[in-house]
Amino acid sequence: MTPSWPLTPLAERMRPQRLQDYYGQAQLLQAEAPLGRMLATGSLHSCILWGAPGTGKTTLARLLADHSGAQLFELSAVSAGVKEVRHILETARQQKEGLFAQRTVLFIDEIHRFNKAQQDALLQAVEMGDITLIGATTENPSFEVISALLSRCQVYVLEPLKPKALQQIVEHAMQHDEILQQFAIDIESWDPLLQGSGGDARVLLNRFEQAVQWGAQRATGEKPQTIHLSEALLCQVFERPLAHDKDGESHYNLASALIKSIRGSDADAAIYWLARLIAGGEDPAFIARRLVIAAAEDIGNAEPYALSLAQACLQSVKAIGMPESRIMLAQTVSYLAACPKSNAAYVAINEALAWVKQSGNLPVPLHLRNAPTAFMKDLGYGKHYRYAHDYEGHFVSQDYFPDTMEPRNFYRPTEIGREKFLKQRLDGFWPDRKPKDRG
Repeated sequence: MTPSWPLTPLAERMRPQRLQDYYGQAQLLQAEAPLGRMLATGSLHSCILWGAPGTGKTTLARLLADHSGAQLFELSAVSAGVKEVRHILETARQQKEGLFAQRTVLFIDEIHRFNKAQQDALLQAVEMGDITLIGATTENPSFEVISALLSRCQVYVLEPLKPKALQQIVEHAMQHDEILQQFAIDIESWDPLLQGSGGDARVLLNRFEQAVQWGAQRATGEKPQTIHLSEALLCQVFERPLAHDKDGESHYNLASALIKSIRGSDADAAIYWLARLIAGGEDPAFIARRLVIAAAEDIGNAEPYALSLAQACLQSVKAIGMPESRIMLAQTVSYLAACPKSNAAYVAINEALAWVKQSGNLPVPLHLRNAPTAFMKDLGYGKHYRYAHDYEGHFVSQDYFPDTMEPRNFYRPTEIGREKFLKQRLDGFWPDRKPKDRG
């Protein structure tokens, strides 16, 4: 007879109550690691736990509070308001000043959802030691937590759980959960669980429970019931959409990986990151705009056509849409990755802007000024200007810099691709622009 399944999900039923049942995050919890020392001594300080969902932030916060002997208050930033926060802070202050000087830990889940006013309300209490704050966030705290509060907290990064820890979590659940104990569970392949969960223990346990429920429908009549979890069944259960938050850090991390792969001339890796962005539902126009920037910044005049192709790609994806736009994006990404690279134009404009900021508004020399009126001509505007097309090779040597500025070598073409030809021309035109002028 199949047992009745509890309403509480397996992940919540198996939430560790003891440190020895907490798997993963060894980089933080081993004896010499920061949180390991904190747990060993019970000396708790305010911190932010930053990690993806299902990496153990809430559980770890509770274990830290328990080991410190402090009273724990928990809030969810999704539903809590300033009034509720202030009530807890006042309670904590009174307990601190009371006869037994009780320590208070305030755990705030999803702390990045608190607005500035709500985060400001925490500052004095943290500063005065009325509370020890533990915040949990899935978003980069340097973007989402105000700097004043962040400066008062240590940030600890929780990594996605590794395969060994994930397998330990499942084995622990099979041994200790009252429902799972009633079955003999045969797992044909661990790969779907370990890969499909994405390092998320909550996804791992809840989908494993779902697989067991499905498997129980076809279980044998043996005692205990034998449940065979085939690889096909597990692959079906653990199929999940790719994590991609268009407004969060994942959005920028994947785009960064794409651009850096293009810059590094690895077409295969670039196509992979492009696929990740597309599969995650990224706006193809956003990807194409990034490619236009990469064509100018990382390829430049080593292959001037790259910018034209990237611009054509941007126009095409706006006109065509998905799914066909993936083809134009793939063509452009693979070409940009394979192109010769130069950031000489990018370096040149940055150096020139820095020099302009330093040197100020130097006047344009008279011979380079336009003279549309007779009065301006009388003032010398345009006088002694030499029209380049009137000279052999359409070039004549004259000074184009401000009168008080020595010519500087901002644009330094490389010997790569078509830029080699530009370098030869410019070196011939301006042979006195020496390397010492650079920077």
